[in-house]
Amino acid sequence: MGQNSSQLPSICPSSPPTPPRGVVIASYLLMAGALLLVMWRGLLPGLLCACVGFLLTRALAGGITRLQRRPSGAMPERWVQNLAAGIIMLAPLLLLTGALTHTRSYIVDAPQQYRELLDYLARTVLELRDKLPHDLTAQLPQGAAEIQHIIANYLANKAGTLAMAGKAWLAGVLHAYVGLLIGALAAVRPRTVPHHPLTQALHRRVTLLGESFRQIVAAQFWIALFNTLLTALFLLIILPVWDLSLPYTPALITLTFVAGMIPIVGNLLCNVVLTVVGLSVSPIAAAACLAFLILIHKAEYVINAKVIGQRTHMAVWELLSVMFVAESVFGPAGLVAAPLFYAYLKKELHDARMI
Repeated sequence: MGQNSSQLPSICPSSPPTPPRGVVIASYLLMAGALLLVMWRGLLPGLLCACVGFLLTRALAGGITRLQRRPSGAMPERWVQNLAAGIIMLAPLLLLTGALTHTRSYIVDAPQQYRELLDYLARTVLELRDKLPHDLTAQLPQGAAEIQHIIANYLANKAGTLAMAGKAWLAGVLHAYVGLLIGALAAVRPRTVPHHPLTQALHRRVTLLGESFRQIVAAQFWIALFNTLLTALFLLIILPVWDLSLPYTPALITLTFVAGMIPIVGNLLCNVVLTVVGLSVSPIAAAACLAFLILIHKAEYVINAKVIGQRTHMAVWELLSVMFVAESVFGPAGLVAAPLFYAYLKKELHDARMI
C-alpha cells in the first residue's frame, strides 16, 4: 500500500503543456501572414502605436503605483490601470485640440500666404534672369504675371496628387490612433494564462514581438539622444562661432529628438528641415548644414545598426542588409519595420534553438 501511494501522480500545479508541433507551425504562419498584411495594407503606424500604447500604459500604471505612498489609501490596481489607459488614450486628442487652437489663424491666413508665396517665387525667378547666362534666361518666363500663371497651373495639375497624399497621411494618423487605443486596452486586460494550444502559441509569438519592440525602442532612444546632442552643439555653438544663427533653434532641436525616435526616416526628415531652414538664412548656412548632415548625421545608418545590434544581438552588416532589402521591397516603411521584424525573427529562431 505504501509503495502504491508513493507512485501516485503529483497533484501540484504545473505549467501548461507545450503545444503540438502542428499548432506551433500554424501560429508561425498566422504571425507571418499578419506582419505581411501590415506591410501590404500600410498598417505599420497602427502596429507601432499599438506597441507604444501598450508599453506607455504599463509604464504609467507602474509609475502611478510607485507614487502612492500610503498603501491603505492607495487606489486598487484595476483603477490605476484604467487611469493610465485613459490618460494615454486622451493625450493625443488634447494635443491635437491645442495644436488646432494655435494654428487656426494660420489656416485662415492660408489664401494670403499662398499669394505671397507666388509673389516670392516670381521675384526669385526674375532675379535669376539677371544673373544667369542669356541662353538660360531665354527659357524662363518674361514677367511676374506669367510666372504666377505657370506656378498656379502646375499646382492645379498636382492638386489630385496632393489630395491623395493628404488622404494617405490622414489614414495613417487614424490607423496610428486606433493602434494606440488597442495597445492601451490590451495593457489593462485581465492577465490570464492561456490554456488552449493555439492561444498559447500565439501568445508566445506576440510576447516575443513585444520584447523585440521594447529593445528597439530603448536603442532608438539613445540614438535620438545622441543625434539631439550633436544637433544642439552644431546649432548653439558651432554656427554662432561663424556668425551664423538659424531661426527656430529650440524647435529644431526638439524635432531632432522626437523624429529621431523613428529609425532612419526620422533622421532624413530632420536633415531636410535643417537644410531648408539654413537655406532661408544664407547659402553659406545651408552649405554648413549640409556638410554637417553628410559628415555626422549620415553616420546614423551605422550607429543605428551598431546600437540596435548590440541590444538585439545582431551584427551591423546583418541589419544594414535587412534594411536595404526591406526598403527596396516596401519603401520607406520597410526601413522603419526592418529592425523590429528582423529582431523578432532572430528571437523566434533563438527561442526554437535553431541559432
